[in-house]
Amino acid sequence: MESLRAVSEWPVDNAAAAVVSSDGRVVGAHGEVDRPFALASVTKPLVAYAVLVAVEEGAVEWDQPAGPEGSTVRHLIAHASGLAFDSRAVQATPGSRRIYSNTGFEVLAETVAEATGIAFADYLAEGVFGPLGMTATALDGSPAAGAVSTVTDLGLFAAELQAPKLVSKGLVAEATAVVFPGLAGVLPGYGNQRENDWGLGFEIRGDKSPHWTGESSSPSTFGHFGQSGTFLWVDPGAGVACVALTDRAFGKWAVETWPAFTDSVLAELTA
Repeated sequence: MESLRAVSEWPVDNAAAAVVSSDGRVVGAHGEVDRPFALASVTKPLVAYAVLVAVEEGAVEWDQPAGPEGSTVRHLIAHASGLAFDSRAVQATPGSRRIYSNTGFEVLAETVAEATGIAFADYLAEGVFGPLGMTATALDGSPAAGAVSTVTDLGLFAAELQAPKLVSKGLVAEATAVVFPGLAGVLPGYGNQRENDWGLGFEIRGDKSPHWTGESSSPSTFGHFGQSGTFLWVDPGAGVACVALTDRAFGKWAVETWPAFTDSVLAELTA
């Protein structure tokens, strides 16, 4: 795909990208797709998927108490528990505001580990990475932002998100639909959003503006971006997913380049 060549012009030392269709085919790739990159918060969708596995197995339930008083597993994974961004301070009543919380994902992982009796990094590797063949991916740090992976591996994950095999299609549909609709909150890097839509571990584009996806991205687009200059989105309307990994911290350069890049990818696919 010609549009993917744009990553070579980004002001980064290293970048790679791929596009994966809804049937799992890699329809385009560019750069060192087997180079390991720190994912930062693109870790969260991987962690969320392990939670889906735990729910499907019956190890945890969405509405079981977890985190602050009144919070559940569902609140934690949807950034609606009231926990602060990077501490265990409670800043809001559960379900009243979308507070993006790294701590919430750490508590989420602790909850799954306690329920399963398996260290969370091992549960993630055994339940998600291994079955999908993601041999270059590992969680080496916080469940909020500590994974390392490659474009090749995340392409396998993007295929799973579009045609689930590890969990039911219905559970993935639930995870990628808005949970606790209408909650306001800050989208990191993009400011206050009147409706900061989120699913079960996946950010949902909705009507957010500004946003890191493209103007032509459908409102149902879901995924995540990371502060290490990484992103993964799935656009159900277009029937396609895109992964892009870099080694430069998210900043103005990403705000300026990513939306146009996404629009060019979608335009090429529909040309």
